[in-house]
Amino acid sequence: MSISARERRLVFLVAPALLIALVMRFGLPDGSAAPSGGSEAGNIALAEQRVARMRQIIATTPARTAAAKQVRLDLAERERGILQADTAPQAQALLLEIARRVGKSEDIDVRGGDFGAPKPMGEYGLVYTTVTFECRVEQLVNFLADLSKQSELIVPSEERITTTNAKLKMMSVRMVLAGVTLKKLIPEKKGFAAF
Repeated sequence: MSISARERRLVFLVAPALLIALVMRFGLPDGSAAPSGGSEAGNIALAEQRVARMRQIIATTPARTAAAKQVRLDLAERERGILQADTAPQAQALLLEIARRVGKSEDIDVRGGDFGAPKPMGEYGLVYTTVTFECRVEQLVNFLADLSKQSELIVPSEERITTTNAKLKMMSVRMVLAGVTLKKLIPEKKGFAAF
């Protein structure tokens, strides 16, 4: 599992505080060696201010740790809907399998077609699959509703609907489905670099 940007920021906030605490504890000389250029009363006041600041930093460490833990739990909950696969084609096949399963519950024969090129999307990636099927209006509505209830993050990105039999209210549907997956599965674009 890779470290997200939020976790990196948290490490960058907590690590300096711990480093300062260690430097203050072990790196600064104790009271026996007074630095030159100031009175002892000024040195004591400065040391007391440093101790007060360090106590404030140390006091916020448990809250920061708890916040980081909560952020990791929230992120894991949200990322549960990511298509889990080893490669982008496997993620596309999983996307097609989910569409077929949802279609089967509505007596729709979902046929797979093209697999579009995967694309990066921020810290994640999108995989595409094109499905075609024939159905009635209520079946299409139920298919889309059931698709949105799936735990995986799947959304129709394009639809083309044409009427095939007006009397039976049948229509032909061509739909491109997009699913969220890990960015590491998306192949990097190769080519000439811009000069």
